[in-house]
Amino acid sequence: MITVFTNGCFDIIHPGHVDLLKRARSLGERLIVGINSDRSVRNIKGEGRPVFNENARSKILLSLESVDEVHVFDEQTPEELIRKISPDVLVKGGDWKPNEIVGADFVLAKGGKVFALPFIEDYSTSGVIKLLNSHNSPSEVFSRSNLVAASLSEHLDAIKSLIESGEENIRICGQLIVNTFIKGNKVLICGNGGSAADAQHVAAEFVGRYESERRSLPAVALTTDTSALTAIGNDYGFERVFARQVESLANEGDCLIAISTSGKSPNVVAAMMEARRKGCTIIGMSGKGGKKLAGLSDLSILVPASRTARIQEAHITIAHIWCEMVDEAFRGVSE
Repeated sequence: MITVFTNGCFDIIHPGHVDLLKRARSLGERLIVGINSDRSVRNIKGEGRPVFNENARSKILLSLESVDEVHVFDEQTPEELIRKISPDVLVKGGDWKPNEIVGADFVLAKGGKVFALPFIEDYSTSGVIKLLNSHNSPSEVFSRSNLVAASLSEHLDAIKSLIESGEENIRICGQLIVNTFIKGNKVLICGNGGSAADAQHVAAEFVGRYESERRSLPAVALTTDTSALTAIGNDYGFERVFARQVESLANEGDCLIAISTSGKSPNVVAAMMEARRKGCTIIGMSGKGGKKLAGLSDLSILVPASRTARIQEAHITIAHIWCEMVDEAFRGVSE
Protein backbone atom coordinates (compact mmCIF):
# COMPACT_ATOMS: atom_id res chain seq x y z
CA MET A 1 0.00 0.00 0.00
CA ILE A 2 1.44 3.36 -1.07
CA THR A 3 1.28 5.83 1.81
CA VAL A 4 1.19 9.56 1.08
CA PHE A 5 1.99 12.17 3.73
CA THR A 6 1.39 15.89 3.79
CA ASN A 7 1.33 18.43 6.57
CA GLY A 8 0.29 21.94 7.48
CA CYS A 9 -1.70 23.98 9.96
CA PHE A 10 -4.99 23.50 8.08
CA ASP A 11 -6.60 26.17 10.23
CA ILE A 12 -9.60 27.30 8.19
CA ILE A 13 -10.29 24.64 5.55
CA HIS A 14 -10.86 26.28 2.17
CA PRO A 15 -11.19 25.00 -1.44
CA GLY A 16 -7.42 25.19 -1.87
CA HIS A 17 -6.92 22.71 0.97
CA VAL A 18 -9.60 20.36 -0.32
CA ASP A 19 -8.09 20.35 -3.81
CA LEU A 20 -4.56 19.79 -2.47
CA LEU A 21 -5.63 16.85 -0.29
CA LYS A 22 -7.57 15.28 -3.17
CA ARG A 23 -4.54 15.52 -5.48
CA ALA A 24 -2.24 14.20 -2.75
CA ARG A 25 -4.51 11.20 -2.16
CA SER A 26 -4.47 10.40 -5.87
CA LEU A 27 -0.71 9.78 -5.62
CA GLY A 28 -1.18 6.73 -3.40
CA GLU A 29 -3.64 4.49 -1.59
CA ARG A 30 -3.61 6.07 1.87
CA LEU A 31 -3.24 9.73 2.87
CA ILE A 32 -1.90 10.68 6.28
CA VAL A 33 -2.06 14.36 7.25
CA GLY A 34 0.17 15.85 9.93
CA ILE A 35 -1.14 19.03 11.54
CA ASN A 36 0.69 21.48 13.77
CA SER A 37 -0.46 21.53 17.39
CA ASP A 38 -2.07 24.73 18.68
CA ARG A 39 1.21 25.74 20.33
CA SER A 40 3.16 25.06 17.15
CA VAL A 41 0.68 27.09 15.06
CA ARG A 42 1.10 30.08 17.39
CA ASN A 43 4.87 29.87 16.99
CA ILE A 44 4.58 29.82 13.21
CA LYS A 45 1.62 32.14 12.62
CA GLY A 46 1.68 34.37 15.69
CA GLU A 47 -0.92 35.24 18.30
CA GLY A 48 -4.57 34.87 17.31
CA ARG A 49 -3.93 31.62 15.50
CA PRO A 50 -5.15 29.00 15.17
CA VAL A 51 -8.76 29.94 14.68
CA PHE A 52 -9.80 26.32 15.33
CA ASN A 53 -8.00 24.17 17.90
CA GLU A 54 -6.19 20.97 16.99
CA ASN A 55 -9.12 18.70 17.89
CA ALA A 56 -11.53 20.66 15.69
CA ARG A 57 -9.04 20.76 12.82
CA SER A 58 -8.50 16.99 13.09
CA LYS A 59 -12.25 16.30 12.98
CA ILE A 60 -12.75 18.52 9.95
CA LEU A 61 -9.91 16.86 8.04
CA LEU A 62 -11.08 13.35 8.92
CA SER A 63 -14.50 14.21 7.53
CA LEU A 64 -12.95 14.60 4.08
CA GLU A 65 -13.11 11.55 1.83
CA SER A 66 -9.48 11.98 0.77
CA VAL A 67 -8.01 11.86 4.32
CA ASP A 68 -7.39 8.50 6.03
CA GLU A 69 -5.46 9.54 9.17
CA VAL A 70 -4.55 12.74 11.02
CA HIS A 71 -1.59 13.08 13.39
CA VAL A 72 -0.88 16.15 15.54
CA PHE A 73 2.78 17.12 16.01
CA ASP A 74 4.02 19.67 18.53
CA GLU A 75 7.35 20.52 16.89
CA GLN A 76 7.61 23.31 14.32
CA THR A 77 8.64 20.85 11.63
CA PRO A 78 7.14 17.40 10.92
CA GLU A 79 10.54 15.72 10.43
CA GLU A 80 10.23 13.41 13.44
CA LEU A 81 6.69 12.40 12.43
CA ILE A 82 7.77 11.77 8.83
CA ARG A 83 10.55 9.46 10.00
CA LYS A 84 8.08 7.60 12.23
CA ILE A 85 5.47 7.14 9.49
CA SER A 86 8.05 6.57 6.72
CA PRO A 87 5.73 7.48 3.81
CA ASP A 88 6.30 6.42 0.23
CA VAL A 89 5.24 9.83 -1.09
CA LEU A 90 5.76 13.22 0.54
CA VAL A 91 3.61 16.16 -0.58
CA LYS A 92 3.71 19.81 0.33
CA GLY A 93 1.42 22.57 -0.88
CA GLY A 94 1.84 26.27 -1.48
CA ASP A 95 5.04 27.86 -2.74
CA TRP A 96 7.45 25.22 -1.45
CA LYS A 97 10.16 23.90 -3.76
CA PRO A 98 10.97 20.17 -3.47
CA ASN A 99 14.43 20.95 -2.04
CA GLU A 100 12.84 23.13 0.66
CA ILE A 101 10.52 20.44 2.00
CA VAL A 102 11.42 19.07 5.42
CA GLY A 103 11.78 15.30 5.29
CA ALA A 104 12.43 15.19 1.55
CA ASP A 105 15.96 13.82 1.97
CA PHE A 106 14.67 10.97 4.15
CA VAL A 107 11.86 9.99 1.77
CA LEU A 108 14.06 10.19 -1.34
CA ALA A 109 16.84 8.18 0.33
CA LYS A 110 14.42 5.28 0.89
CA GLY A 111 13.28 5.36 -2.74
CA GLY A 112 10.17 7.46 -2.24
CA LYS A 113 8.89 10.47 -4.15
CA VAL A 114 8.46 14.15 -3.23
CA PHE A 115 5.98 16.53 -4.82
CA ALA A 116 5.29 20.25 -4.41
CA LEU A 117 1.66 20.91 -5.38
CA PRO A 118 0.62 24.58 -5.53
CA PHE A 119 -2.67 25.68 -4.02
CA ILE A 120 -5.51 26.92 -6.20
CA GLU A 121 -4.93 30.63 -6.75
CA ASP A 122 -6.80 33.18 -4.63
CA TYR A 123 -7.28 30.85 -1.67
CA SER A 124 -5.34 31.04 1.62
CA THR A 125 -6.25 30.95 5.30
CA SER A 126 -4.50 34.28 5.89
CA GLY A 127 -6.45 35.79 3.00
CA VAL A 128 -9.76 34.54 4.43
CA ILE A 129 -8.94 36.03 7.85
CA LYS A 130 -7.87 39.31 6.26
CA LEU A 131 -11.13 39.46 4.32
CA LEU A 132 -13.17 38.81 7.47
CA ASN A 133 -11.36 41.56 9.33
CA SER A 134 -11.27 44.08 6.49
CA HIS A 135 -14.42 45.90 7.59
CA ASN A 136 -12.80 47.08 10.81
CA SER A 137 -9.13 47.29 9.85
CA PRO A 138 -7.80 50.86 9.72
CA SER A 139 -6.05 51.91 6.55
CA GLU A 140 -2.28 52.23 6.96
CA VAL A 141 -1.90 55.61 5.31
CA PHE A 142 0.84 57.96 6.44
CA SER A 143 0.97 61.65 5.67
CA ARG A 144 4.11 63.75 6.02
CA SER A 145 2.71 65.41 9.12
CA ASN A 146 2.12 62.22 11.11
CA LEU A 147 4.83 59.92 9.70
CA VAL A 148 7.21 60.28 12.65
CA ALA A 149 4.53 59.78 15.31
CA ALA A 150 2.93 56.92 13.41
CA SER A 151 6.25 55.13 12.88
CA LEU A 152 7.20 55.48 16.55
CA SER A 153 3.76 54.20 17.56
CA GLU A 154 4.14 51.23 15.22
CA HIS A 155 7.52 50.46 16.77
CA LEU A 156 6.08 50.62 20.28
CA ASP A 157 3.13 48.44 19.27
CA ALA A 158 5.47 45.79 17.86
CA ILE A 159 7.61 45.76 21.01
CA LYS A 160 4.54 45.66 23.28
CA SER A 161 3.19 42.70 21.33
CA LEU A 162 6.53 40.93 21.73
CA ILE A 163 6.38 41.53 25.48
CA GLU A 164 2.87 40.09 25.64
CA SER A 165 3.29 37.09 23.39
CA GLY A 166 6.95 36.58 22.54
CA GLU A 167 8.86 37.09 25.79
CA GLU A 168 9.14 33.41 26.67
CA ASN A 169 10.17 32.45 23.15
CA ILE A 170 12.88 35.12 23.10
CA ARG A 171 14.20 33.78 26.41
CA ILE A 172 14.22 30.17 25.16
CA CYS A 173 16.07 31.15 21.97
CA GLY A 174 18.54 33.22 23.97
CA GLN A 175 19.27 30.32 26.29
CA LEU A 176 19.84 28.07 23.29
CA ILE A 177 22.42 30.56 21.98
CA VAL A 178 24.10 30.75 25.40
CA ASN A 179 24.25 26.95 25.64
CA THR A 180 25.71 26.75 22.13
CA PHE A 181 28.56 29.04 23.15
CA ILE A 182 29.09 27.25 26.48
CA LYS A 183 29.48 23.92 24.65
CA GLY A 184 32.12 25.52 22.39
CA ASN A 185 30.00 25.47 19.27
CA LYS A 186 29.48 28.29 16.78
CA VAL A 187 26.55 30.57 16.10
CA LEU A 188 26.09 31.36 12.40
CA ILE A 189 23.87 34.25 11.34
CA CYS A 190 22.53 34.70 7.82
CA GLY A 191 20.38 37.35 6.22
CA ASN A 192 19.71 38.68 2.75
CA GLY A 193 19.37 42.30 1.63
CA GLY A 194 18.75 44.54 4.62
CA SER A 195 18.85 41.50 6.88
CA ALA A 196 22.47 40.93 5.79
CA ALA A 197 23.36 44.10 7.70
CA ASP A 198 21.38 42.80 10.68
CA ALA A 199 23.34 39.53 10.52
CA GLN A 200 26.64 41.42 10.56
CA HIS A 201 25.44 43.60 13.43
CA VAL A 202 24.42 40.60 15.54
CA ALA A 203 27.65 38.71 14.80
CA ALA A 204 29.74 41.76 15.73
CA GLU A 205 27.94 42.09 19.06
CA PHE A 206 28.47 38.42 19.90
CA VAL A 207 32.15 38.54 18.95
CA GLY A 208 32.88 41.87 20.62
CA ARG A 209 32.88 43.11 24.18
CA TYR A 210 29.29 44.37 24.15
CA GLU A 211 28.54 45.76 27.67
CA SER A 212 30.91 43.70 29.79
CA GLU A 213 34.30 42.07 29.41
CA ARG A 214 34.11 38.53 28.12
CA ARG A 215 36.08 36.31 25.83
CA SER A 216 35.43 36.61 22.13
CA LEU A 217 32.80 34.10 21.02
CA PRO A 218 32.62 32.12 17.76
CA ALA A 219 29.89 33.87 15.78
CA VAL A 220 29.94 34.22 11.99
CA ALA A 221 27.78 36.41 9.74
CA LEU A 222 27.00 34.69 6.45
CA THR A 223 26.32 37.49 4.00
CA THR A 224 27.05 38.39 0.39
CA ASP A 225 28.28 41.95 0.80
CA THR A 226 31.95 41.45 -0.08
CA SER A 227 33.14 41.74 -3.66
CA ALA A 228 34.39 38.14 -3.72
CA LEU A 229 31.10 36.66 -2.52
CA THR A 230 29.15 38.94 -4.83
CA ALA A 231 31.22 37.76 -7.80
CA ILE A 232 30.66 34.10 -6.86
CA GLY A 233 26.98 34.80 -6.35
CA ASN A 234 26.65 36.35 -9.78
CA ASP A 235 28.32 33.31 -11.34
CA TYR A 236 26.71 30.48 -9.39
CA GLY A 237 23.64 31.99 -7.70
CA PHE A 238 23.30 33.38 -4.21
CA GLU A 239 21.38 30.35 -2.98
CA ARG A 240 24.48 28.26 -3.60
CA VAL A 241 26.69 30.86 -1.88
CA PHE A 242 24.58 30.79 1.30
CA ALA A 243 24.34 27.00 1.36
CA ARG A 244 28.05 26.60 0.59
CA GLN A 245 29.04 28.81 3.52
CA VAL A 246 26.98 26.71 5.90
CA GLU A 247 28.37 23.55 4.33
CA SER A 248 31.93 24.81 4.87
CA LEU A 249 31.60 26.39 8.31
CA ALA A 250 28.87 24.55 10.20
CA ASN A 251 29.25 21.48 12.38
CA GLU A 252 26.73 19.35 14.23
CA GLY A 253 25.63 21.18 17.38
CA ASP A 254 26.12 24.66 15.93
CA CYS A 255 23.24 27.13 15.80
CA LEU A 256 22.05 29.04 12.73
CA ILE A 257 20.10 32.27 13.20
CA ALA A 258 18.21 32.77 9.93
CA ILE A 259 16.89 36.31 9.38
CA SER A 260 14.38 37.21 6.67
CA THR A 261 11.81 39.97 7.05
CA SER A 262 9.55 38.33 4.46
CA GLY A 263 10.29 34.81 5.60
CA LYS A 264 10.62 33.72 1.97
CA SER A 265 14.21 34.52 0.96
CA PRO A 266 15.40 31.56 -1.16
CA ASN A 267 19.00 32.31 -0.14
CA VAL A 268 18.20 32.10 3.56
CA VAL A 269 16.02 29.02 3.03
CA ALA A 270 18.94 27.33 1.20
CA ALA A 271 21.19 28.05 4.19
CA MET A 272 18.55 26.64 6.56
CA MET A 273 18.17 23.41 4.59
CA GLU A 274 21.94 22.90 4.57
CA ALA A 275 22.11 23.66 8.31
CA ARG A 276 19.43 21.03 8.90
CA ARG A 277 21.49 18.49 6.96
CA LYS A 278 24.54 19.39 9.04
CA GLY A 279 22.72 18.80 12.33
CA CYS A 280 22.49 22.44 13.41
CA THR A 281 19.71 23.95 15.48
CA ILE A 282 17.88 26.70 13.59
CA ILE A 283 16.39 29.89 15.02
CA GLY A 284 14.24 31.76 12.51
CA MET A 285 13.55 35.50 12.72
CA SER A 286 10.90 37.11 10.52
CA GLY A 287 7.75 39.24 10.47
CA LYS A 288 4.18 38.13 10.95
CA GLY A 289 4.06 36.78 7.39
CA GLY A 290 7.12 34.57 7.84
CA LYS A 291 5.36 31.24 8.13
CA LYS A 292 7.65 29.56 5.60
CA LEU A 293 10.80 30.43 7.52
CA ALA A 294 9.12 29.51 10.80
CA GLY A 295 8.07 26.16 9.38
CA LEU A 296 11.71 25.29 8.65
CA SER A 297 13.03 26.42 12.04
CA ASP A 298 13.38 24.55 15.31
CA LEU A 299 12.48 27.77 17.11
CA SER A 300 11.22 30.99 15.61
CA ILE A 301 10.33 34.55 16.49
CA LEU A 302 7.81 36.33 14.28
CA VAL A 303 7.64 40.05 14.92
CA PRO A 304 3.95 41.07 14.86
CA ALA A 305 4.46 43.66 12.13
CA SER A 306 4.35 43.74 8.34
CA ARG A 307 6.56 46.76 7.60
CA THR A 308 10.21 45.93 7.00
CA ALA A 309 11.50 48.77 9.18
CA ARG A 310 9.50 47.67 12.22
CA ILE A 311 10.55 44.04 11.78
CA GLN A 312 14.24 44.90 11.47
CA GLU A 313 14.11 47.22 14.48
CA ALA A 314 12.61 44.45 16.57
CA HIS A 315 15.19 41.94 15.33
CA ILE A 316 18.03 44.14 16.52
CA THR A 317 16.29 44.74 19.86
CA ILE A 318 15.90 40.99 20.35
CA ALA A 319 19.53 40.37 19.36
CA HIS A 320 20.66 42.91 21.96
CA ILE A 321 18.68 41.03 24.61
CA TRP A 322 20.46 37.83 23.58
CA CYS A 323 23.80 39.64 23.88
CA GLU A 324 22.83 40.68 27.41
CA MET A 325 22.02 37.04 28.19
CA VAL A 326 25.42 35.99 26.82
CA ASP A 327 27.11 38.74 28.86
CA GLU A 328 25.35 37.49 31.99
CA ALA A 329 26.44 33.91 31.32
CA PHE A 330 30.06 34.86 30.70
CA ARG A 331 30.31 37.70 33.22
CA GLY A 332 33.74 37.86 34.76
CA VAL A 333 35.26 35.50 32.20
CA SER A 334 37.85 37.42 30.18
CA GLU A 335 40.33 36.36 27.56
